[in-house]
Amino acid sequence: MKNLCLASTLLTFMACAASAEQVAPRAPAPSLTEPKGATGRVDSRGFIHRWLVLEPVPVPGRLTEAAVNDALKTAPPPDAWPRAGEPLTLSNTSVTWHALDTLNYNVNLYHFAWALSKPTSNVLFWATTVIDSPRDMAEARLAIGSNAASRWWLNGELVIALNDDRQAVIDDGVSKRLTLRKGRNVIRAAIINGGGATDFCARFLDANDQPIAGLGVTLAAD
Repeated sequence: MKNLCLASTLLTFMACAASAEQVAPRAPAPSLTEPKGATGRVDSRGFIHRWLVLEPVPVPGRLTEAAVNDALKTAPPPDAWPRAGEPLTLSNTSVTWHALDTLNYNVNLYHFAWALSKPTSNVLFWATTVIDSPRDMAEARLAIGSNAASRWWLNGELVIALNDDRQAVIDDGVSKRLTLRKGRNVIRAAIINGGGATDFCARFLDANDQPIAGLGVTLAAD
């Protein structure tokens, strides 16, 4: 009986230790910080560093055009403009928006999700930001890279669609010629990852396909 009690106590201790390890907080994402100030700027190469990113939502993780479109239907973004810390439920999963500045040209979604003890494979990330342009800029292009499949909207119009497993190559996806409006322009993106690393990057190119510097970035839509 004594040995049975000892064995039971040991099993209970191991279970508690394992449970504590599962819920122990992880270190913050090394490439991501909390934004400082109400507005930011794109960097010298035009890359956007400030985003609102939603915690990952489980999806099948298939990356064909049809599968990506189906995943977006099951976990569509909310109509209202999100705010940092705001919770919602998508595809029966409780998730929260986070305001982020990336230290790099790209946003490392793997770092983001891992630091929050969230899944990194077979998931959908929503991201959004607002670009403040000092003037109308005709013949501009939104240029992005994503790992893996992604969809990108500018002011409500779908302008880029990438499918299949891929690396986040700079300017891998480039929109048609468009006008970046004076004032605020809303970017919304959906990135689906099947497995492994996942990240994205985005910037605007001018009529000569050169990066546009001098753009403001904010997380407030009005």
